[in-house]
Amino acid sequence: MRFSLLNREQCEIIHHASLEILRRTGVRILHDGALDLLRGSDAVVTEDNLVRFPAGLVEWALKQAPSHISLSEREGDRAMVRLEGRTVNFGPGSDCPNYLDPRDGQRRTFTVADVVDCIHVVDALPELDFVMSMGIPSDLEESKIYRHQFALMLQHTTKPIVFVCDDRADCEAIMAMAAAAAGGMERLRLSPTLLLYSEPTSPLQHSETATEKLLYMAERGLPIVHSPAPMMGATAPVTMAGGLALGNAEILSSLVMHQLIRPAAPFVYGSGLHHMDMRTAISVYGAPEVQLARIAVTELGRFYNLPTWGYAGHSDSCVMDEQAAADAAFSVLVALLVGSNLVHDVGYLEAGLTTSPEMIVLTVELISMMRRFMDGFPLDAEALALEGIHKVGPGGHFLSQKHTRRHFREFWEPTLWNRRRVGDWVAAGGKRLGDLLRERTMSLIETHRPAPLPASVRQEIQYVLRQADVESR
Repeated sequence: MRFSLLNREQCEIIHHASLEILRRTGVRILHDGALDLLRGSDAVVTEDNLVRFPAGLVEWALKQAPSHISLSEREGDRAMVRLEGRTVNFGPGSDCPNYLDPRDGQRRTFTVADVVDCIHVVDALPELDFVMSMGIPSDLEESKIYRHQFALMLQHTTKPIVFVCDDRADCEAIMAMAAAAAGGMERLRLSPTLLLYSEPTSPLQHSETATEKLLYMAERGLPIVHSPAPMMGATAPVTMAGGLALGNAEILSSLVMHQLIRPAAPFVYGSGLHHMDMRTAISVYGAPEVQLARIAVTELGRFYNLPTWGYAGHSDSCVMDEQAAADAAFSVLVALLVGSNLVHDVGYLEAGLTTSPEMIVLTVELISMMRRFMDGFPLDAEALALEGIHKVGPGGHFLSQKHTRRHFREFWEPTLWNRRRVGDWVAAGGKRLGDLLRERTMSLIETHRPAPLPASVRQEIQYVLRQADVESR
């Protein structure tokens, strides 16, 4: 089962519009090394840092990048996430300043302990395939946040990690920690356990720090999604087509630099195209236009034969309520129908400012239910059950049939949804979904403990953190 919005001809229209932007308007690149690299290519550099890209250079880069990326578990032994085709992998988001505490329902700033609790929740849930940091700990020094976030993820989950960082120094510290867990840098490159999420700056700029991270990951041959976040009506044209063309130009210019450093280095196609609500000036997460953008971006990535980056399980709601549930359901179904490969932001509220572990648990139930919906049903002889129908005949029943015993467990079974009649529901406690979510979330926080790292690896992580902290002073 699948959904399609753009056909190949329509993708070609957006592609050629982006090529025109890159040829005619150009992109500002604020990184001297990248400018030197581009001067040695067919790109044209003027006004010190304005770069225009000929179509042939863009087409060359597209041909170099791989169509498949695998992310492995922490020790690198087993591939857990495959980014290809229509395979969909879900995970949380990163770096919210605020935490919606399931203990008391209060919104407050994140702490290190909260980040660990959230990581344990994600690690415990098999429907989630990777981990992101989810929160910015207010009890860490600003200069230490990203590398210490990564250390927390590395120590508290065995799942692949999608990380963010500030600069090249953060990248180097994070790679050293990941390599220690994976058994060395070369093994990490062959079986990557992590992927960097970074962004160019809309409209049509590549900052020095973002470009430095892009080039660093290419040098190491490790995967990155360099995803712009054009906001329609503010940092992008207010129309969907214009926003897509602009964001696509930003991605393609990133890919050119990335592939010039190391052809065939792994690159994920993504764009966080949103629109600005003109009444509030907020970048909207829960809107039909946002889902149209998610579909179009995924289909453009597939048009280029690149792995794709998506969004789901998020809401503009400030609390875990009916609006949040509706937004999460809509976005999960869209992600599965269109086949985005790496889908983050599960658990986001307040348009990406707050993480709710209860929202994560709710979305996991939706993912499970909707994956079953996506499976459809077979039409073979066993499924048609003609012999059983003939045997039972008019007026009979199928409860005692072997065919029923073979197949009744194929129906989806919820872990949170109520299916009782009201009398039985009241007798069982009469709990609303919010009560069950809180209980389930707290149970995961209090009881789940991931497999620990070896003591030698933990020591190496602490050494890397100490060295990086000293160098950042």
